[in-house]
Amino acid sequence: MAGFGQSARRHPRSRGRTWSRSGPDRATLGIIGVVCAVAGFFVLGIILGPVAIVCGWLAMNRSWSGTRSVPALVAVVLGAIDTLLAVLWLAGTATPGAGLF
Repeated sequence: MAGFGQSARRHPRSRGRTWSRSGPDRATLGIIGVVCAVAGFFVLGIILGPVAIVCGWLAMNRSWSGTRSVPALVAVVLGAIDTLLAVLWLAGTATPGAGLF
């Protein structure tokens, strides 16, 4: 009974890792963002555009400063363009008798 509950002293948690490793890493989030941004140009741009922006922003570690990966930056830019085009398309179809195209 003397050793009950003392296993944490033998194997302490590393100091540099304070988050859960079960989620996707930043490189994966950047690639997911790029895929969502490219797919958003063809289908569901109003949904996939903001998803691409969020994935790219999280892949850039929620900061504009420091080193940024290229897929993360591409995901944010293409997601913003995709969202803007989807909003313009929806605004064009909302006006009576006139469309954007």
